[in-house]
Amino acid sequence: MSHKAEAAFVPLNIAVLTVSDTRSLETDTSGQLFVDRLSAAGHTLAARVLLKDDLYKIRAQVANWIAEDQVQVVLITGGTGFTGRDSTPEAVRCLLDKQVDGFGELFRQISVADIGTSTIQSRALAGLANGTLVCCLPGSTNACRTAWDGILAEQLDNRHRPCNFVPHLKPVGACESRG
Repeated sequence: MSHKAEAAFVPLNIAVLTVSDTRSLETDTSGQLFVDRLSAAGHTLAARVLLKDDLYKIRAQVANWIAEDQVQVVLITGGTGFTGRDSTPEAVRCLLDKQVDGFGELFRQISVADIGTSTIQSRALAGLANGTLVCCLPGSTNACRTAWDGILAEQLDNRHRPCNFVPHLKPVGACESRG
Protein backbone atom coordinates (compact mmCIF):
# COMPACT_ATOMS: atom_id res chain seq x y z
CA MET A 1 0.00 0.00 0.00
CA SER A 2 2.88 2.34 -0.70
CA HIS A 3 1.94 5.68 -2.13
CA LYS A 4 4.84 7.67 -3.57
CA ALA A 5 4.58 11.30 -4.50
CA GLU A 6 6.30 12.72 -7.56
CA ALA A 7 9.25 14.21 -5.67
CA ALA A 8 12.99 13.77 -5.61
CA PHE A 9 14.23 11.19 -3.10
CA VAL A 10 15.92 12.70 -0.03
CA PRO A 11 18.72 10.47 1.30
CA LEU A 12 19.06 10.38 5.08
CA ASN A 13 22.13 9.98 7.27
CA ILE A 14 21.54 6.86 9.35
CA ALA A 15 23.63 5.49 12.23
CA VAL A 16 23.45 1.80 13.13
CA LEU A 17 24.10 0.54 16.66
CA THR A 18 24.27 -3.15 17.50
CA VAL A 19 23.93 -4.05 21.17
CA SER A 20 25.36 -7.50 21.86
CA ASP A 21 27.59 -9.32 24.32
CA THR A 22 28.37 -12.04 21.79
CA ARG A 23 28.67 -10.52 18.30
CA SER A 24 31.52 -8.75 16.57
CA LEU A 25 31.23 -6.51 13.50
CA GLU A 26 32.17 -9.55 11.41
CA THR A 27 29.35 -11.70 12.87
CA ASP A 28 26.75 -8.95 13.21
CA THR A 29 24.22 -10.03 10.60
CA SER A 30 21.47 -7.78 12.01
CA GLY A 31 23.49 -4.57 11.86
CA GLN A 32 24.77 -5.60 8.43
CA LEU A 33 21.20 -6.12 7.21
CA PHE A 34 20.42 -2.51 8.18
CA VAL A 35 23.60 -1.27 6.46
CA ASP A 36 22.74 -3.21 3.29
CA ARG A 37 19.09 -2.14 3.25
CA LEU A 38 19.72 1.55 3.93
CA SER A 39 22.47 1.68 1.31
CA ALA A 40 20.30 -0.08 -1.27
CA ALA A 41 17.53 2.42 -0.57
CA GLY A 42 19.89 5.33 -1.29
CA HIS A 43 20.55 6.49 2.27
CA THR A 44 23.98 7.16 3.78
CA LEU A 45 25.57 5.20 6.62
CA ALA A 46 26.59 7.94 9.07
CA ALA A 47 28.21 5.57 11.59
CA ARG A 48 28.21 1.97 12.74
CA VAL A 49 29.03 0.91 16.29
CA LEU A 50 28.80 -2.32 18.25
CA LEU A 51 28.47 -2.08 22.06
CA LYS A 52 28.08 -4.58 24.87
CA ASP A 53 24.77 -4.57 26.76
CA ASP A 54 25.51 -1.65 29.09
CA LEU A 55 22.74 0.85 29.77
CA TYR A 56 25.06 3.84 30.22
CA LYS A 57 27.27 3.14 27.21
CA ILE A 58 24.19 2.69 25.03
CA ARG A 59 22.64 5.90 26.38
CA ALA A 60 25.88 7.85 25.87
CA GLN A 61 26.31 6.68 22.26
CA VAL A 62 22.70 7.41 21.32
CA ALA A 63 22.78 10.80 23.09
CA ASN A 64 25.93 11.68 21.15
CA TRP A 65 24.26 10.82 17.84
CA ILE A 66 21.11 12.76 18.80
CA ALA A 67 23.30 15.81 19.45
CA GLU A 68 25.26 15.43 16.18
CA ASP A 69 24.21 17.60 13.26
CA GLN A 70 24.86 14.87 10.71
CA VAL A 71 22.82 11.98 12.18
CA GLN A 72 19.11 12.02 11.32
CA VAL A 73 18.15 8.43 12.17
CA VAL A 74 19.53 5.91 14.68
CA LEU A 75 18.69 2.23 14.18
CA ILE A 76 19.47 0.05 17.19
CA THR A 77 19.38 -3.73 17.09
CA GLY A 78 19.63 -5.82 20.24
CA GLY A 79 19.19 -5.47 23.96
CA THR A 80 15.39 -5.37 23.82
CA GLY A 81 14.66 -8.74 25.45
CA PHE A 82 13.92 -9.66 29.05
CA THR A 83 17.26 -10.99 30.27
CA GLY A 84 18.99 -9.16 33.08
CA ARG A 85 21.42 -7.46 30.71
CA ASP A 86 18.86 -6.31 28.12
CA SER A 87 18.55 -2.57 28.70
CA THR A 88 18.24 -0.83 25.34
CA PRO A 89 14.67 0.49 25.88
CA GLU A 90 15.60 1.77 29.35
CA ALA A 91 18.75 3.41 27.97
CA VAL A 92 16.90 5.17 25.15
CA ARG A 93 13.40 5.99 26.42
CA CYS A 94 14.56 8.86 28.68
CA LEU A 95 16.34 10.53 25.73
CA LEU A 96 13.21 10.80 23.60
CA ASP A 97 11.24 14.04 23.26
CA LYS A 98 8.27 12.13 21.83
CA GLN A 99 7.66 8.41 21.69
CA VAL A 100 6.22 6.92 18.49
CA ASP A 101 3.80 4.48 20.12
CA GLY A 102 2.56 3.11 16.81
CA PHE A 103 6.04 1.85 15.90
CA GLY A 104 6.17 -0.89 18.52
CA GLU A 105 2.51 -1.68 17.98
CA LEU A 106 2.93 -2.10 14.21
CA PHE A 107 6.17 -4.06 14.60
CA ARG A 108 4.45 -6.53 16.90
CA GLN A 109 1.44 -6.75 14.58
CA ILE A 110 3.49 -7.64 11.51
CA SER A 111 5.75 -9.98 13.54
CA VAL A 112 2.82 -12.25 14.44
CA ALA A 113 3.00 -13.92 11.02
CA ASP A 114 6.60 -15.01 11.73
CA ILE A 115 6.76 -15.65 15.46
CA GLY A 116 3.16 -15.94 16.63
CA THR A 117 2.38 -15.00 20.20
CA SER A 118 6.08 -14.63 21.00
CA THR A 119 5.70 -11.13 19.58
CA ILE A 120 4.35 -10.01 22.96
CA GLN A 121 7.90 -10.23 24.26
CA SER A 122 9.12 -7.60 21.79
CA ARG A 123 10.03 -4.33 23.44
CA ALA A 124 10.57 -2.55 20.11
CA LEU A 125 10.11 1.18 20.40
CA ALA A 126 10.83 4.39 18.54
CA GLY A 127 10.77 8.09 19.19
CA LEU A 128 12.01 11.49 18.17
CA ALA A 129 14.74 13.44 19.95
CA ASN A 130 16.26 16.69 18.69
CA GLY A 131 15.01 15.96 15.19
CA THR A 132 16.49 12.46 15.21
CA LEU A 133 14.38 9.33 14.80
CA VAL A 134 15.61 6.59 17.14
CA CYS A 135 14.34 3.02 16.61
CA CYS A 136 15.06 0.12 18.99
CA LEU A 137 14.59 -3.37 17.60
CA PRO A 138 15.28 -6.94 18.64
CA GLY A 139 18.67 -8.39 17.79
CA SER A 140 17.52 -11.10 15.42
CA THR A 141 18.25 -10.57 11.76
CA ASN A 142 14.70 -11.61 10.90
CA ALA A 143 13.30 -8.92 13.24
CA CYS A 144 15.47 -6.29 11.56
CA ARG A 145 14.31 -7.47 8.13
CA THR A 146 10.68 -7.31 9.29
CA ALA A 147 11.15 -3.79 10.63
CA TRP A 148 12.96 -2.47 7.55
CA ASP A 149 10.73 -4.09 4.95
CA GLY A 150 7.47 -3.57 6.83
CA ILE A 151 7.96 -0.11 8.36
CA LEU A 152 11.25 1.70 7.92
CA ALA A 153 11.65 1.55 4.13
CA GLU A 154 8.46 3.57 3.67
CA GLN A 155 8.71 5.80 6.73
CA LEU A 156 12.26 6.89 5.83
CA ASP A 157 11.25 7.71 2.24
CA ASN A 158 10.12 11.32 1.80
CA ARG A 159 7.97 10.26 -1.17
CA HIS A 160 5.78 7.92 0.89
CA ARG A 161 2.23 9.25 1.37
CA PRO A 162 0.15 10.17 3.20
CA CYS A 163 3.01 10.74 5.67
CA ASN A 164 6.55 9.76 6.62
CA PHE A 165 9.14 10.83 9.19
CA VAL A 166 11.41 12.87 6.90
CA PRO A 167 9.71 16.26 7.58
CA HIS A 168 10.25 15.73 11.33
CA LEU A 169 14.00 15.15 11.00
CA LYS A 170 16.66 17.80 11.36
CA PRO A 171 18.17 18.92 8.09
CA VAL A 172 21.82 17.90 7.79
CA GLY A 173 24.02 20.60 9.29
CA ALA A 174 21.00 22.30 10.95
CA CYS A 175 22.88 23.33 14.08
CA GLU A 176 25.72 24.85 12.05
CA SER A 177 23.32 27.25 10.35
CA ARG A 178 21.78 28.42 13.63
CA GLY A 179 25.02 30.10 14.68
